[in-house]
Amino acid sequence: MSSSLEFNKIAAGVLCGGLLLMGVGKLAGVLVHPHDLEENAYPIEVTGGEATASAEPAGPAPIEPILGMLASADPAAGEKTAKKCAACHSFDKGGPNKVGPNLWNVVNADKGHLADFAYSDAIKSSGETPNWTYTSLNKFLKKPKDYAPGTKMNFAGIKKAEDRADLVAYLRSLADSPAPLPTADEVQAVEDAYKAATGG
Repeated sequence: MSSSLEFNKIAAGVLCGGLLLMGVGKLAGVLVHPHDLEENAYPIEVTGGEATASAEPAGPAPIEPILGMLASADPAAGEKTAKKCAACHSFDKGGPNKVGPNLWNVVNADKGHLADFAYSDAIKSSGETPNWTYTSLNKFLKKPKDYAPGTKMNFAGIKKAEDRADLVAYLRSLADSPAPLPTADEVQAVEDAYKAATGG
């Protein structure tokens, strides 16, 4: 019996202590009004800041090109990767739009090519070209929200260039007349630009 009474006294003491601390905290908040400083009390000057800022790359990091991989890419592997997209997109000719548009004949199509789908302005105005070239698809599939800021598409992206190449090869096959593969000159130009951008 006495041990039960002792426990109650200890519990009451802890509870009272907690309430007292809360009350003191509230009272301190009422009595003290902190002021944010307009500038640091002790300014810190950093020398050589301009050189550091210019050494950092501007904009997003360059994305590994896939043009040179397309000729040997595996559309069957791309079809497996596309299963991640099947919840929001259909792939068959004349297939319905879902949350996202049907992707039949998307390679080289305008970014808003389906009249019966409400594309976001983020998609229609994304990238350097108005159509889904191999390069724009590669950049979009790497990280959609970086390529088209504000897009409603909730997909993190595909990290590996080989996987993106396989998926684009699969998308290329979804057409009555598949888009021509890039020429050797186009592949070389993109590879040279990537090397220049990465310092490689």
